[in-house]
Amino acid sequence: MAELTGGVADLFSARIRALEEEALSPLAVRSYETRGRIQPEQESDVRTPFQRDRDRIVHSKPFRRLKGKTQVFIDPSGDHYRTRMTHTLETTGIARVVARALRLNEDLVEAIGLGHDTGHTPFGHAGEEALDAVLSQRFGIRFRHNEQSVRIAERLNLTHEVRDGILTHTGDREPETLEGKIVRIVDRVAYINHDIDDAIRYGILREHDLPSAEIEILGPTGSRRIDTLVHDLIESSAREGDIVQSDEIGGAMLALRGFMFERVYLGPETTVEHRRAAETIRRIFDALADRGDPPDQITEFIAGMTDRYALEYAAAL
Repeated sequence: MAELTGGVADLFSARIRALEEEALSPLAVRSYETRGRIQPEQESDVRTPFQRDRDRIVHSKPFRRLKGKTQVFIDPSGDHYRTRMTHTLETTGIARVVARALRLNEDLVEAIGLGHDTGHTPFGHAGEEALDAVLSQRFGIRFRHNEQSVRIAERLNLTHEVRDGILTHTGDREPETLEGKIVRIVDRVAYINHDIDDAIRYGILREHDLPSAEIEILGPTGSRRIDTLVHDLIESSAREGDIVQSDEIGGAMLALRGFMFERVYLGPETTVEHRRAAETIRRIFDALADRGDPPDQITEFIAGMTDRYALEYAAAL
């Protein structure tokens, strides 16, 4: 058995190279052509660099804590609301479907998808805004969850392509790879549709509140909308040789996203939730800053908290 394992390991990278050359698009990133890691290290005999990145993310504490960070609602009592973990898994699953159809590197897409939100704060975007505000007021620095996710990726010594995809999944910079561009778009596809589902479950929205023109284009249910968006992304990207949406479908998605910001993310029903998040973050931040903790240490501590831990920590103060 030892000899057999050794033989497989000796041939593994050559076999993967040959398979990728035959199966992948010329536009895909090859697993063994990565631009490397911050700290050079010996690679695995039976995993590609991107597979190894995926495993490092999944086995990390920041990834495990995603299960305790909710998307929109703070520590809700129901069992069926999305968490940052389920969002991550949904995003990664959809992104892999797109990558497979376009013959791009699924392992790279998977690693970026699993790692993209590891640096997110408790309390979703309300928590991110609150931490950014207090850091700016006290220390003159900003907080962006994608930058925090990259700091985690750097500590894990992930490959350049995965770090780039994590950093650019949001913000002004475009990803360097098509695989990164898939995650950037699919992240929105996933959260818009599952946040609609959660908002309806929570009672903020009803089905007939959704904008009729966009629903007519994208579909009446979350699964139909995702199917429409995925098919459009695949077909449009295949035609253009880039990761793009059609004007009609992409425009409908952006309009639906705008509706969600107006009615849910920044709507009156979530104002109390946002205030609660901001007060909790500020109470913790002030206690740590007043005792002299450096800003990077405070950022790391607060960003790593789950919703429940942050609420308990603030209450104990």
